[in-house]
Amino acid sequence: MVGALHCTGTPTEQAHAQPEGLRDNRPLSRCLWYPKPLMTDRYAVFGHPIAHSKSPLIHGLFAQATGQALEYTAIEAPLEGFRDTLLAFRAAGGRGANVTLPFKLQAFELATHPSEAARMAGAANALKFDGERILAENFDGMGLVNDLQRNLGVALAGKRVLLCGAGGATRGAILPIAAEKPALMAVANRTAAKAHALQADFANHLALHTGGYEDLGGMTFDVVINATSTGLSQDRLPLPPDVFARDALAYDMVYGKGLTPFLQQATEAGVDRLADGVGMLVEQAAEAFVWWRGVRPDTRTVIDRLTVPLT
Repeated sequence: MVGALHCTGTPTEQAHAQPEGLRDNRPLSRCLWYPKPLMTDRYAVFGHPIAHSKSPLIHGLFAQATGQALEYTAIEAPLEGFRDTLLAFRAAGGRGANVTLPFKLQAFELATHPSEAARMAGAANALKFDGERILAENFDGMGLVNDLQRNLGVALAGKRVLLCGAGGATRGAILPIAAEKPALMAVANRTAAKAHALQADFANHLALHTGGYEDLGGMTFDVVINATSTGLSQDRLPLPPDVFARDALAYDMVYGKGLTPFLQQATEAGVDRLADGVGMLVEQAAEAFVWWRGVRPDTRTVIDRLTVPLT
């Protein structure tokens, strides 16, 4: 049997985790066995949980459409075992990986060569293995901008853009949006201090208007983006109803949940242009794919396949 065995830790388990015929009775705390690929390049998405991930389907469709021979799987790493699981995958011949919650910060920390986007976000959602080097990228913000401009037809230049939330999703979106030269970028958060911290972190790149939701009174925006998890929790944001400009776009990064509480708020405020994050999901995957493979896949058919009606 051809493969790679990656073992780490203190002696709490014996070598029963090793494949038959390869046992050498070494004391192990964790052994992960990966068969060595003979033909196709291997990629994976790491998360916990991960069964819900659409990434294997998306990258499988990309590979089929572009004629790329690759294998892409979903790997649920233990909460305390992301590093070991990822390094085992690399040792077995893995070429690259996507990383989702809750491991994006750890992926960034593990990288030897993070990009500027990953450094500013403090998180990585894509890795590429090159010998001993681990290159890291954060394509979330680029995926968002591509979805807004290419798929939804919303040019960000000269627009007033509001990001709701001050977590990792907002961090990853700030620079890609700023590169499109909006007239104003604002970040609002329930805890205003977290929003103000972003203002300080990005001060060398752009001027951010930051504060709590109560500070948005009298302000209107052309694009309002929900970068919080309220779409999963069914909570509403304390947004003033007049925050949406005439013909505004309301965009929720959560995908596949239909009319989320945020999108419902926008509808009640008279907003007709609504979108969820399925396009962002597919577009960030496309950026990773071209980074790994050197060929850009078409995204429209994949977005259409994954789209859930906003009802």
